[in-house]
Amino acid sequence: MSELHIYNSFNRQKEKFESITPGHVGLYVCGPTVSGESHLGHARPYITFDVVNRYLQHLGYKVRYVRNITDAGHFEEEGRDAEDKITGKAQLEKLEPMELVHKYTELFHWGMRLFNCQSPSIEPTATGHVIEQISMIEDIMGKGYAYEKNGSVYFDVKKYAEEYNYGKLSGRKIDELLETTRNLDGQDEKINKVDFALWKNAPPEHLMRWKSPWGEGFPGWHIECSAMSCKYLGEEFDIHGGGMDLQFPHHESEIAQSTIANGKAPARYWLHNNMITINGKKMGKSYNNVIKLTELFSGNHPILEQAYHPMVVRFYILQTHYRSTLDFSNEALQASEKALRRLWEAYELLQKTNHPGNATPTDSELNEKVKSFCNECADFMNDDLNTAKVIASLFELAPIVNGIKGGQIKADAIDAVTFQLMQATFKTYLEDILGLQALQAEQSSNKLDKVLQVLIDIRKDAKQRKDFATSDQIRNKLTEFGVQLKDEKDGTVTYTID
Repeated sequence: MSELHIYNSFNRQKEKFESITPGHVGLYVCGPTVSGESHLGHARPYITFDVVNRYLQHLGYKVRYVRNITDAGHFEEEGRDAEDKITGKAQLEKLEPMELVHKYTELFHWGMRLFNCQSPSIEPTATGHVIEQISMIEDIMGKGYAYEKNGSVYFDVKKYAEEYNYGKLSGRKIDELLETTRNLDGQDEKINKVDFALWKNAPPEHLMRWKSPWGEGFPGWHIECSAMSCKYLGEEFDIHGGGMDLQFPHHESEIAQSTIANGKAPARYWLHNNMITINGKKMGKSYNNVIKLTELFSGNHPILEQAYHPMVVRFYILQTHYRSTLDFSNEALQASEKALRRLWEAYELLQKTNHPGNATPTDSELNEKVKSFCNECADFMNDDLNTAKVIASLFELAPIVNGIKGGQIKADAIDAVTFQLMQATFKTYLEDILGLQALQAEQSSNKLDKVLQVLIDIRKDAKQRKDFATSDQIRNKLTEFGVQLKDEKDGTVTYTID
């Protein structure tokens, strides 16, 4: 497959990728809601779309990659009515909302750096684009597809569905939605239960609030992405990405809003990664199996048997096609660690091996096999970004590299050009496109973890003895050295290293 084809969730089929503007790609990915620490489930979409971004650049496109930060207005339509996650968590942690947002945005960026994810071209925030959101809401209201009730504004889904196919992306049917949507507190404001909020009236106790034509309030969750993607990528752009759990209601609502405001759907291609389960169960607070990135990297979680290096987690995620379910287990992570180590050792051997320079291979069959394994990497990436098959091809090359180094295969068995192709293939796919790095720092990192754990245990003992001077001294000194301690409710202590 010589040209890039990607699976378009909107049409439920693989399609040849053609950018709107030749040589340029507009890519929008829904970013985190920074009301808490990022966890293992967040790792998959951002690693997946980091590879999408890297591969598009490899193909020669100039990519404008926009990934937002949701720092206001993310309330759950299908959960507790109008619960603003930022405000709720800020009150719980006794922090100002923007203080909380900054804290968890920094933690998110820290995790992305450890995963070796490239920074997006633009990272807009919801709070920084309230004017744009209000303007889009006014436009939608002016066209008759939204209505105001008690200072809140709702999108009229039923009216939209009379003219457009609401539910095409997610496979939902409007009649079923109207029948099955639950009655929640405050739903009596809506004309239809399935209508979603564009703007919510802020009650007196609500901390985050802005002036609007409908009174003081805060934006809905869905409108922010429509407003920001339009501002930075235009009314229509190439690719919109995110986790499969965002198809409904978030992405479905984005399509509806943007279609009315701009007269067209926002994106040509919709890409969705599948979920991560843990030992066969969906990750969720009710199962007590949510693993935060700080816990994943330190091993400080009841489910974990050890700490896992960020590159091992990245490799583990990329070993499975992004649209397939990925089940987490200690056994799977440990197997990924061994596999990555073997592959990287072969890569380093290859880079250090000098070829005798012959132009004609002494083993033509092996020579052709090497060329085939190298060339099919591009075919696999062009076939809906199949990183799993790329990794499999690199593993086919690894024993050949080891055989040349060990003397079982003669160095002149393949010609110089093919040998250089093999070197370039490892470099291009392992490092540049898959974004993997060496694990050399792991041993010293593990030793540092053990030293820090000793200090954490000493501090814990001091606190139990009410020796708060020693406890505070340890914490303050570690803070000076860039190590942030966090005391959890269950008595455990997690840390991050700046």
